[in-house]
Amino acid sequence: MQTQRDTVAGQNDAEALKHELVGLFQYIRRVRQEIAAIYRPADGDHQFDSMADQLDAIVGATEEATNTIMEAMENNDEILAGLREGITDADHLACLDRIGANGAAVFEACSFQDITGQRVSKVVKSVAYVEERINALIEIWGKDEIENVDVRPEREKTADEKLTHGPQLAGEGITQDEIDKLFD
Repeated sequence: MQTQRDTVAGQNDAEALKHELVGLFQYIRRVRQEIAAIYRPADGDHQFDSMADQLDAIVGATEEATNTIMEAMENNDEILAGLREGITDADHLACLDRIGANGAAVFEACSFQDITGQRVSKVVKSVAYVEERINALIEIWGKDEIENVDVRPEREKTADEKLTHGPQLAGEGITQDEIDKLFD
């Protein structure tokens, strides 16, 4: 026979379980809202869609700039070598040596590009991993279900943020030719 104490304990356990289930349901609903905000942001700025592309563009632009700098410095070295042949003044030769040393320092400084590229590549891999996990959750819940989640922007964009969309990735945005046509 069940005692009153056992009945009260059973009711407390049921209430505790109900409380925990409600908390878990609210937590899952919040996770769904966060996933929906990533998948379909209210402000239209997809956080993950272009993040890896943006980071790759940084690496590409850095590599391109570094190559341009190094080519210019190599050209300067050739010019310095030519000038040395025609100069006999010791002070002028010392100036050419200092210019050459500055060029060597620029070459050394350009090694940052390789290290930066390696570090950004690690970040890209991490972003891709997170994106894969989010996409897996979206598949589990179903895109239709995620589409039905109400997503609100966390903050209103400033007037400048509403106007700016750059810098654009290669092939996106308007070209310089299109801009020039506006002024013709």
